[in-house]
Amino acid sequence: MAFQVYDTTLRDGAQREGLSYSVVDKLAVARLLDEFGVGFIEGGWPGAVPKDTEFFRRARTELNLRHAVFAAFGATRRAGVAVEADPQVRGLLDAETPVVTLVAKADLRHVERALRTTPAENLAMIHDTVAHLVRQGRRVFVDGEHFFDGYRHDPAYGVEVVQTALAAGAERFVLCDTNGGMLPSQVTAVLGDLAARTGIAPELLGMHAQNDTACAVANTIAAVEAGVRHVQGTANGYGERPGNADIFAVVANLQLKLGMPVLPAGCLEQMVRVSHAIAEIANIAPDTHQAYAGAAAFAHKAGLHASAIKVDPLLYNHVDPSVVGNDMRILVTEMAGRASVELKSRELGLDLAGHPEALSRVTGRVKELEADGWSFEAADASFELLVRSELPGRAAPRPFALESYRVLVEHREDGAVVSEATVKIRVRGERVIATAEGNGPINALDEALRVGLARHYPELRDFELADYKVRILEGSHGTGAVTRVLVETADGTGRDWTTVGVHPNVVEASWHALVDALTYGLRKEGPPVNAFGSGGVPA
Repeated sequence: MAFQVYDTTLRDGAQREGLSYSVVDKLAVARLLDEFGVGFIEGGWPGAVPKDTEFFRRARTELNLRHAVFAAFGATRRAGVAVEADPQVRGLLDAETPVVTLVAKADLRHVERALRTTPAENLAMIHDTVAHLVRQGRRVFVDGEHFFDGYRHDPAYGVEVVQTALAAGAERFVLCDTNGGMLPSQVTAVLGDLAARTGIAPELLGMHAQNDTACAVANTIAAVEAGVRHVQGTANGYGERPGNADIFAVVANLQLKLGMPVLPAGCLEQMVRVSHAIAEIANIAPDTHQAYAGAAAFAHKAGLHASAIKVDPLLYNHVDPSVVGNDMRILVTEMAGRASVELKSRELGLDLAGHPEALSRVTGRVKELEADGWSFEAADASFELLVRSELPGRAAPRPFALESYRVLVEHREDGAVVSEATVKIRVRGERVIATAEGNGPINALDEALRVGLARHYPELRDFELADYKVRILEGSHGTGAVTRVLVETADGTGRDWTTVGVHPNVVEASWHALVDALTYGLRKEGPPVNAFGSGGVPA
């Protein structure tokens, strides 16, 4: 029996607080999920949600899926209503999907208190709806809502629900940990007891786990190890409350740890790209510490780790990062030794191995600067500039030399706040004085510097400040605290870089980061330049 990977990002994942997909968004996410190779994409609840009805209508003509088929989600017929007369069931058929997934009450308490019907009528609702959809040529999955809680309360009724759905023609009955309260050992125990009571093959069952105990992925894997061959999850674990099982982690564990080829060949390495693209569509920053797909998933900080990685990268990586489309990264911090600095430099395309004296100087400077509050683990551009400044023959003329800068903030009588900055710099032998206003002192300083450099470096017009972060360093307090500034800059081509600055004065800290940002960008655009001495990382 084929293994089934079922994604519910567009329905259950969309219940995450603050997340709302447009129809266009849903179409884009569906394309990405298909590229990742999932077998089923649950598109939403047609008939009940107008946006989902529109999605299925457009998907029929606008999407040509290579790997997945669409599933429409809905409920069983209402109590006391003939299945042929139920408009919600009619909406499921009108969606024209090959698969329909029905949610059914599997907890007797919910049947009596929420549905306010009898146990027998609930079973009839399940049977009638499944049988009707099967007669109409649909493949049917049944999600047993609150199955695990219900099974612990009344296992006999849970058995009846499963048997009724499968007898009516359901292809899979999915055990749902709706409240997310289960642990892996409890999932395994329920599956074992269910098999003992019924003799139902676990291959006919599925697993849907919420993450309220942070065990959604582990519970899903436990279910598979117990014989289940249908798993549900969402991209990046999106969902209400703490979310759902992360489909990326589930699939990676199955394929890489259990040796189960659950995706088509060549799809697993699309994970990081698909994960981040879906996060962008959802307008949610990618989780840097997400297993497998996060930017920090294969990042190494301690010098001891780096020394071993230099010998064999797999000594400190549980899998080869490339198999999921990720990369190993070396973080340069005060914990870094020579191996960390050498590996990080190599990652940036610079060879320090052949320059042992430069390697020693860079390692020493990193430790000194980090002791003063500088941090290079999130500022690769500043680190690269630091390395280049120590490599023989790699330093180049500075793009400018600073004479002075001044920043004014004026609070006017009418309540308006105006920031103005003036910079005096020397550019290619010319003394330049430039003034600009901004929505704050840092923005004004950034604008003034760009104005002063624009004639000599017209490529600066494409640079924009994409992100700006300020942090008060630990051990410093009050308005006189030392601040660390991170500046992310982009050039409009998809290339971005991050620089760092540290100083008790937040404007001066920002100046260091801004100078590094422009220096790095200009070096990548044209001949190498080096801004040390004008700001940036202290020489």
